[in-house]
Amino acid sequence: MTYYSPILMIGIIFMWHQQTIQLQPKSRGFHLVTDEITSKISALSDFRVGFMQLFIQHTSASLTINENADPTVRMDMESHFNQFVPENQPYYLHDYEGSDDMPAHIKSSILGCQLMVPIENGRLAMGTWQGIYLCEHRNHGGARRIVCTLNGES
Repeated sequence: MTYYSPILMIGIIFMWHQQTIQLQPKSRGFHLVTDEITSKISALSDFRVGFMQLFIQHTSASLTINENADPTVRMDMESHFNQFVPENQPYYLHDYEGSDDMPAHIKSSILGCQLMVPIENGRLAMGTWQGIYLCEHRNHGGARRIVCTLNGES
C-alpha cells in the first residue's frame, strides 16, 4: 500500500510516502539489497532532502548497513554471527521451528529490524562503500516484507 501526503508550508512542500515492498527469497546469509529496495520506491526521486526509514516485518531476519564492494565481508559477517550465536544450544527452549530459528531471533535482535538513511537530491546519501544488507538468518526464510517510509521536502 502506498500513502502520499504533501503539505505546503511557506513555499516548501513537506511530504510523506509509505509503501510495503517484498524482497525475493534469499538463502541464509548477508545479502546486498540496496538496488532491489531503491528500484521498488519510485517516490524516492521526488525528495530533495529527507529520510527513508526501513522496517522489516519479521523476527528472524534483520537489516544493517555495511561494505558494498567486497563480498567476502558478507561471508565473514555470516561466519562471525554463526560462531557468536550458535545453533543447537541445550539452553534454547524455543526449538520446535528448527535449529536455526532461535539463533535467528537472537541475531535479529542484535542487528535490528530498522534503518534510517538520509535522502539527498532523490538518492540515498550513503557513503561510497556502504550498502543495505538483508541479513537472512533462516535456512529457508522466504520472501521478506519491508515497510519503507519516506519523509522530507520536495
